[in-house]
Amino acid sequence: MSAFMSAFASLVGSLADLLQPLFQTASTAAAIILFTALVRLAVHPLSRAAARGQKARSRLQPQIAELRKKHGKNPERMQKAIMELHAAEKVSPLSGCLPSLLQMPAFFLLYHLFSSSSIGGEPNALLSHDLLGAPLGGRWHDALAHGGPFGGQGLVYLGLFVIVAAVATFNYGRTKRQMAANPMTPAAGPDGQPVPGMGAMTKLMPLMSFFTLITVAVVPLAAALYVVTTTTWTAVERAWLYRDMPVAGGAMATAA
Repeated sequence: MSAFMSAFASLVGSLADLLQPLFQTASTAAAIILFTALVRLAVHPLSRAAARGQKARSRLQPQIAELRKKHGKNPERMQKAIMELHAAEKVSPLSGCLPSLLQMPAFFLLYHLFSSSSIGGEPNALLSHDLLGAPLGGRWHDALAHGGPFGGQGLVYLGLFVIVAAVATFNYGRTKRQMAANPMTPAAGPDGQPVPGMGAMTKLMPLMSFFTLITVAVVPLAAALYVVTTTTWTAVERAWLYRDMPVAGGAMATAA
């Protein structure tokens, strides 16, 4: 693990050296953003596949509703019929999870790298780097202790919070419109009854993006940059990949 972290630290350092002529003292922060973009480019094919899967699942909702109505008294037959329908249409219920799961190692690498005082037995030189005066290994509470929320370091976090809030608001509106235009059939358990708590989860789903504010506040600034970059990328990517899916607002505009 130590050798792996040393190699990852060298990668971040090399990217920072490459970007130093353009970004000067913010080159390491820029390297983290570039690294995040490279990770997102690597998983983009999976994001495209996930988008195709979600569109297919939306198209299958009427058929799934019919199968549940037809086999409501035989839960095992109903589940088998739904699985057969998914298999026939080549739709995987888990495809949407893969892009997020594959990004988690990159996030934890950055978190560990900028939380460790030493790497491979040597002092972690990356901890001396900063973004506009805010240490990349520091957290929001550290910034509050050095000038408060509107001090030099606090303003860096305030900028990140504004970006996250803007992206979350955009995601909230888009998710609400898509859920209204493409209502999903409630998930059912083996007994054919709705899964307890799924209704509350469905209502909570559009608000999930706002939880990113908490993550940005508690992780090292380097990891926060990763989170903000990947969250923004996701919002833009999903808006493009799902541009041909009907949304409630778009449907009403067309009708008008």
